Amino acid sequence: MIIVTGGAGFIGSNIVKGLNERGRDDILIVDNLTNMVKFKNIQGLKAMDYMDKVDFGKAVLEGKFNHEKIDVIFHEGACSDTMEYNGKYMMENNFEYTKNLFHFATDRKIQFMYASSASTYGSGKHGFTEKPECEEALNVYAFSKLFMDNYLRRYLDGLESQVVGLRYFNVYGPQENHKGKMASMAFQMYNQFKAEGKVKLFEGYDGYGPGEQTRDFVYVKDVVKVNFFFWDHPELKGIYNCGTGHAHPFNTVAKAVLKHFGAPMEKLEYVPFPEVLKGKYQSYTQADETKLLSVGYDGGFTDIEKAVEEYCQVLDKTGGYYTRQDTI
Repeated sequence: MIIVTGGAGFIGSNIVKGLNERGRDDILIVDNLTNMVKFKNIQGLKAMDYMDKVDFGKAVLEGKFNHEKIDVIFHEGACSDTMEYNGKYMMENNFEYTKNLFHFATDRKIQFMYASSASTYGSGKHGFTEKPECEEALNVYAFSKLFMDNYLRRYLDGLESQVVGLRYFNVYGPQENHKGKMASMAFQMYNQFKAEGKVKLFEGYDGYGPGEQTRDFVYVKDVVKVNFFFWDHPELKGIYNCGTGHAHPFNTVAKAVLKHFGAPMEKLEYVPFPEVLKGKYQSYTQADETKLLSVGYDGGFTDIEKAVEEYCQVLDKTGGYYTRQDTI
């Protein structure tokens, strides 16, 4: 059996799709469907069972999974809203839940991959290498992720089974509709153009020109490839960046979306930078891929223009969801 927490979410459902493509459907999806629109993420996929995240967490602590044969746990479930200010809620979801699964997996020598975040690098002024001297949290979301990474570091040398924390950079692609304001810029720009006939980006801020704030945008299909690389190499453990290693300005994404619609650049508009984001915003991210490449990852990353166009085609066809035909 394979367990995917957050399996009805963005990255989690893409992992389930990837598992289906590998011929695996003995999958337990763990999630919280209070946001009921997420059911659309899994209705086109094949899985063995579903559990609510609270019920699953309790079952793990009560030993109800102690005798199950589990190959691997992909732990993608978390509160991913970077604007959530309830620290107690954030730590319960992103640290304590992950910590409990970490001990469950390592006690039973189950491979364990969990979602960390590039937000652990803060402003990025110290770089984007998987080292403590590069890390700082600008919000409680980043703090919850960094706290788990540091917790792993305390145990790393003594681990007898695989644990990998993947620091996702700016992930985009199908199955993110439920994320609302936290969805990728590609998703938001596509829908904005459909609704208004134009695309909006922030004006200059923090020394960057209009639309020139820069991110390491990584296609969700490539995120799945990185997860599976580590699954296929159980001898590897630790914290690794999951980004392309190449930063692109938001203008690049906007141009790709406008190109998809055959629209001129005059349809790109710049709006004032929000006060609420000042001091909490990463104006630049770019993964240092050195560590990832050093352990043998050679799967590459999809060119951003190609990936955005492919994603826009999925949005055209199904509104951004996979269908059963996509996974057969």
